[in-house]
Amino acid sequence: MFIVLKKKLMITVAACVLTIIAIPLAIHYTTNVTESVQASTSSDGNWGLGFPKDGGTPTGNASSDFLKQYNSFYLGDTSKKEVYLTFDAGYENGYTPSILDTLKKHNVKATFFLVGNYLETSPDLVKRMVEESHIVGNHTYHHPDMSKISDISSFQKELKDFEDLYQQITGEEMQKFYRPPQGKYSEHNLKLANELGYKTIFWSLAYVDWYTDKQPSHEEAMQKLLPRMHSGAVILLHSTSKTNAEILDQFLTELENQGYTFGTLHDLAFN
Repeated sequence: MFIVLKKKLMITVAACVLTIIAIPLAIHYTTNVTESVQASTSSDGNWGLGFPKDGGTPTGNASSDFLKQYNSFYLGDTSKKEVYLTFDAGYENGYTPSILDTLKKHNVKATFFLVGNYLETSPDLVKRMVEESHIVGNHTYHHPDMSKISDISSFQKELKDFEDLYQQITGEEMQKFYRPPQGKYSEHNLKLANELGYKTIFWSLAYVDWYTDKQPSHEEAMQKLLPRMHSGAVILLHSTSKTNAEILDQFLTELENQGYTFGTLHDLAFN
């Protein structure tokens, strides 16, 4: 009997010890989970989107109201069927002349976010963009992870070096629209860009189009883009994409048939 009671006592004590140990572990685990969730929806990191349903307005991992305090945008007026077409280009891949021809056909003015290498290697295309009233935006000179740059002098140099070469090529001061390379940003970056007079432009619609050796088919591209189209969309395409150049006429025609009009980043940022 004594042995049985002793065993029961030992089991009870052991259970209490395990409970005491488990409580702080559970608190630590819960805290880590909470921090992880908060990090995924914070204003720092990689730009990301969630789509509630086909045709619905996507939500960014930073809200429109939060972004606007730093003159940053990812979405236009959702009450109007106006969209904004933007292209990113780290280099020229032979498709921009065709893209520019299609934009002229539809009388659509786009924004091309370029890097320093593009200015160096394709100045004639940059001049054509400007002559045809497209906006050339600043995608930085070297395309670094800007979220890791905290001092204003280094941050400014990436933008200023691009500005200087752009002015040398075109004879004009550039319009101050900035897109963080790879969508990597921090709240501090948004603040620095704003202090330098820039509007930071993210996007509300994009798809995987940048692998030049693994291009989507025309059907795959349209299936990625059209069902997620929405009022106020800031559309990101890569001008290095063969597929994008080939579907652009069809894509713009379909949007026009659906009643969409095309605004510029001036319409987005100054209205």
